[in-house]
Amino acid sequence: MDCPACGTPVTLEVGPERPISTSLPDAILRAEENERIEITRDCWNCGWHETRELRVNSIDTTAGDAATIERARLVDEITDELVGIEDLATLEDVLAETRQQQESEALTDDTGDGSPE
Repeated sequence: MDCPACGTPVTLEVGPERPISTSLPDAILRAEENERIEITRDCWNCGWHETRELRVNSIDTTAGDAATIERARLVDEITDELVGIEDLATLEDVLAETRQQQESEALTDDTGDGSPE
């Protein structure tokens, strides 16, 4: 989008309490019912500024793949938990354990019977 005042490109930020890199579509798709999404547009050339607010009144979802939906829910839940961990060593331990689990699953998938070849 271009600035309505001077015609140069504007920046778009989604908030509140979202990472600065969050896109508007991602914010909308992750929104909960009764949530507020704030969109800020700024022109760094002339100083034009606009803030808009969206409120999610209701969410209607069509049928989808139950496994995919559950996986996305679990990934969001895991991400929320990890954001709350402030101890770097704990995060490193979680990452190491996850990688170990993935390696174990890869070995199981390669042999088909769960035992190494």
